[in-house]
Amino acid sequence: MKQYEYKIGIVGFGGMGNWHRETIGTIDRIQVAGVFDIDEARMSYAKECKLNTYNSLEDMLADESIDLVLVSTPNHVHKSIAIQAMRAGKHVICEKPVTMNSNDLSEMMMVAEETGRFLTVHQNRRWDEDFLTMKEVFESKKLGEIYRIESRVHGSRGIPGDWRQEKEYGGGMVLDWGVHLLDQILMLMGDTKLKKVYATITNITNQVVDDGFTAHLEFENGPQAIVEVGTSNFISLPRWYMLGQNGTAIIEDWNMDGRMVRAVGKSETDIVPVRTAAGITKTMAPRRDDTISKEKLPLVKSDVRDFYHNVINVLDGKEESKINLPEVMRVMRLMEAIFASARDRNIIDFE
Repeated sequence: MKQYEYKIGIVGFGGMGNWHRETIGTIDRIQVAGVFDIDEARMSYAKECKLNTYNSLEDMLADESIDLVLVSTPNHVHKSIAIQAMRAGKHVICEKPVTMNSNDLSEMMMVAEETGRFLTVHQNRRWDEDFLTMKEVFESKKLGEIYRIESRVHGSRGIPGDWRQEKEYGGGMVLDWGVHLLDQILMLMGDTKLKKVYATITNITNQVVDDGFTAHLEFENGPQAIVEVGTSNFISLPRWYMLGQNGTAIIEDWNMDGRMVRAVGKSETDIVPVRTAAGITKTMAPRRDDTISKEKLPLVKSDVRDFYHNVINVLDGKEESKINLPEVMRVMRLMEAIFASARDRNIIDFE
């Protein structure tokens, strides 16, 4: 017996919409039924890709063959399209951030419950191999008790010259990249409560929306975390830096260049001081090679298409969603806390 094949309509056929089209083309049991975009150039490109195109969102939602709607538009219209699709009987995949604020998300969640439709968010960077590798290091306890985690993404081209630089469209780096890095940190920490949030934002290349931010997160009985996005960094700091009582792990960049250095338990004696221009220091002298172990990271492989495999299994009734809405809400509330902390220059009590 042939298994049911799910059909998906893509609303918004820009860079991410086309990425979804390419990705879905490599997955069994799901296919793109058609595309709608308000940009005629994108509709022309969809036709070049041999895709069906709809004259309006309403036309797409009236197509009874469509099971799912992917919302891949600028952020400010995610909510209205998702709600309209769910009320039309469609399941919904929404690009991140799911919407502009937690109140909007609450409304979307209520409509999902009311209609019985499946609503999820494409938090694709849960499948990033750098994140999964550091998660493995964290959970393995090879570094001993972790007391600090730093997660950063740095670029030097400023904020992109599209809707991401416009506040009314949901632009800015907190919503664009922060949503990923904050989600990863919260996934890393699991059920550990986040107690305090302190953040600053930058407006180096854009005075309307944030073009970078730094967030300090304090967890209950857990490590401190720094999450940072910068778009005017001509020398980038490491993508990941994790500190434990017995060692340190680092991932430098997207190429997964990294390593782990651990203490091997031998006592430090006969420390040779470091000579600096202003004197000597034993405190900052490097460890001897016989007291440390330099190791490769336990690289974790992944397949971002597992997001869609999970969606199919949810619709089949075989799995729970790997991206549940309370998790999405927690990230949304954290982004709001970052904006509030930066605005008021205060530490925010979170949970």
